[in-house]
Amino acid sequence: MKIKKLLLAIVLTIAVAFPGITQNTLSNIIKNEEIRIGMTANQPPYSMKTKNGKLMGYEVDLANILAESMGVKLKIIELPFSELMPALQNGKVDAVMSGMTITPERNLNALFAGPYTLSGKSILTKSKVLAEISEAEEVNGKKYKITCLKGSTSEKFVRAYMPDTEIIPVENYDIGVDMLLDDRADAMVADVPICLVTLLRYQDKGLATLDEPLTIEPIGMALPHNEPQFLNLVENYLSALELSGALQLLDQIWLKDGQWILNMK
Repeated sequence: MKIKKLLLAIVLTIAVAFPGITQNTLSNIIKNEEIRIGMTANQPPYSMKTKNGKLMGYEVDLANILAESMGVKLKIIELPFSELMPALQNGKVDAVMSGMTITPERNLNALFAGPYTLSGKSILTKSKVLAEISEAEEVNGKKYKITCLKGSTSEKFVRAYMPDTEIIPVENYDIGVDMLLDDRADAMVADVPICLVTLLRYQDKGLATLDEPLTIEPIGMALPHNEPQFLNLVENYLSALELSGALQLLDQIWLKDGQWILNMK
């Protein structure tokens, strides 16, 4: 309850600090009084479902704060990760927040606000050998089966640094984890928070992950490539959230505490 009151106070403070939104930058959002944000709803701790089917997560909270600050309703559109950027380019969503790494390739087709948190590539596995590697190249050249999220930077990473392995892209992390648990894959390459959360969820399944990530990656919010004023506005909000301590609070709740896992579906 105290956390919710604090976040509400932050929202109200930002709303006062940024009272107006120009018609030219967000005309559709203002007209519809709604912002559509795409996410997978299957990427803990960024977004996932509770036991009663409601959405929760770091980016779910952040999206709600941004919408409240802008004075519009939030509509979360759930899509597979590989369909999120096409949906942004086709105008089916106004923005994407889904544990998305900011990369030069993605910046060719979208603007990115942030980063609002950092991540990195890691490995989830049952193998003691794989759990102790320090470089991706140590996996290459061996007949390992490596699963990863389709269309993600994890897939790109595996194809670049582990090309001799059997690469198995999947539509969501649940499929990848099931493959590990059923011994149909030797490892899953994913962002550090995904690996750590999975360890907590399946503590008795013999899973392990790396002590140190293989990369460091910025996570941000993807926006339409032709909306620089939209980008400027969101950047201002994110800066205000950082200065107010809201981003640090979200980090504590979703990336460090872990109590929310008890309510996870």
